[in-house]
Parts: sequence; structure tokens; C-alpha cells
Amino acid sequence: MQTDRATDLSEPIPISRLDGRDSMASSFLAADVGGTHARIGLVVPHAATGRPDLIAYRTYRCAEYGSLAGILGDFCRHHAVHPDALVLACAGFVDRGAVVNENLAWPITLEQLKADAGFASIDVLNDFEAFAHAVGHFGPRDAVSIVDGTADPKGAVVVVGPGTGLGAALWLPGRPVRVLHTEAGQMELAARPGIEQAIRAELGPVDGYVSYEHVLSGPGLRRLYRAVAAVRCAHASLADPSEITAAALAGTDAVAMETVDYFCRWLGAFCGDVAVAFNASGGVCLAGGFLARLASVLRAGPFAERFMDKGVMRSFLDSTPVFVVEHGQWGVLGAANWRMSQ
Repeated sequence: MQTDRATDLSEPIPISRLDGRDSMASSFLAADVGGTHARIGLVVPHAATGRPDLIAYRTYRCAEYGSLAGILGDFCRHHAVHPDALVLACAGFVDRGAVVNENLAWPITLEQLKADAGFASIDVLNDFEAFAHAVGHFGPRDAVSIVDGTADPKGAVVVVGPGTGLGAALWLPGRPVRVLHTEAGQMELAARPGIEQAIRAELGPVDGYVSYEHVLSGPGLRRLYRAVAAVRCAHASLADPSEITAAALAGTDAVAMETVDYFCRWLGAFCGDVAVAFNASGGVCLAGGFLARLASVLRAGPFAERFMDKGVMRSFLDSTPVFVVEHGQWGVLGAANWRMSQ
């Protein structure tokens, strides 16, 4: 991937000052809000390139605040700034002025947020649509390879991210770059005969609908762990997704190890499906800290085989790279990119 970033995004950025009245006038806030964390950045156009320059950044735990307005107010007070505009990247969609997303810590109503936080304008886009708008900024040091391949520089890139939910978007190169938001995570989970179907039967009604998101997410990992335990007639002793992941990596819980194995199998199958569906010859980008912690398991385990096991499409997928990028500040930068391209 090409990169033309003006700022190192590997660490949180402290604010020093805004260079002059023009920068203050053109500054805005960009927020990437999920079910667990809210990431807030102060953005100005870079003096030389005109691209977004992230000059202050902070991550908040949503559960520690009573509203998004409270988080934004804290950020503005901490940095002694208050721009008039906000671009909000958030899972879900906007319906009659409210963000519809059952995974959020609190309701978000745009007019109320304007009033409470004092913004003249608020733009909203999907969180993975925002992340995808940062794809052109990734450099080699930002990504960890999971499946080796040669990316087509003119090809589409699929962005997939299990978190509180399962996000998916498509990045299309060109001038201008285009991003297509998708709800691919709501596709029906495909279980193969045998143990997978036994686990699937524990996840929902045998003749009912179970989405990929129901399994390929933080809450989904917990559901999968309980389902595997039920199939194996074992005790499900762990409750938190981070505990399940840690136990699997440490090899201290057999059910957790098998859970992560099937998580990787289904994630590989899902990524292969969306790569074929969207002809993603530019590769598949897996986003998020959750997957970054599993990078070694994804690379060494069953992910790659399930990713490529698509019949006549195997030769296409065999040359399609898959890589992991730590979520971090990329959603904020992508939201800023989107706003400045409008």
C-alpha cells in the first residue's frame, strides 16, 4: 500500500499548538465511536499537502462516560479547543436523526449532540467506511501479513473488522478514491458437515438464521466458546473475550484453543467469500487490535486454507494477500479524509 502520511500514527499524539488563525478556523474534530472505545482527533489541513493532519488524539472507554457529548467535551477541555464541526464514524446507520446501533453504550441523537456539545455541523459515516478511507495511507510497517500474495495496485481492497460487531467495507482505487459500505457481516454463517454443524446448532435455531457477525465479533467469540463447550460437554469457565483469547494463546484452556481455531476457520471462510464477491484483487485488510493479537495464530492456523478453499476461485485467492492492521487512529484519519474529500 502507498503511504503519504505527514504524521506518525503509531503512538498517541499530544497537541502543541495550532499554527495560526487560519488553522484554527479550518480545524474540526473527527471521532471513531464503537461499542467499547471512542477515538477522538483534532484535525487541520496539512500546510504542504492539504491532506488531513491529526495534531491531537485520545482514546476513551465509552462505559466511563454518560454520553458522547461528555467525551467530546472532555477532549475539548483537555486541549483547550472547540472546533465548530464534527465528523462522526460510527457503526450502524442514521434513521430520522438518530444513530441506530444496539452495540453503543448510549443513544446518539444528532440534534441533541449538536446542542449538548456545541457543534454547528455534524457529518456521520459508517465506522468501517471511515477505516476504508485510510487504506491508501497504509505503509509496510503498518501491516502484518497473514496470507502472502501480490496485490493488484488497481484492485479493490476489502476491509473486515471483528469488534463489537463485524464491519466490512470495500476500497476502490482511483481519482477520487471510492469506498462502498457493506453489511457483509450479516450474511448467513456457513457451517460444514460434522463438528461445525454441531457447533452451529448450539449457536441458534437449527432451521433459523445465524449471521457471521453472531460468531465473528467480541461477543461472538464468547458465544462460540460456550457452544464449543456444550458440544464437548465441557465447563465454560471463561466469560470475557479477552480471557478466552489469552487462554487460547497460552494453551491453558482446551475449549478456548478450539474456540479460537473455529473462529479462525470461519473468519477465513468469510474473508474468502467477500474477496470473491467483490473481486478484491488488491487484498483483504483485517482491522483491529483484537485480530492483531491473533496474528500469529491466523498465519499459522487454518485461516489461510479456509480463505483459499473456494473451488475454481482458489487460483484467484492464492494470489490475494491478507494482512492485519492495528485499528488505532486509522478510523479517525479515514473519517477526516472522507470529510475533506466532500
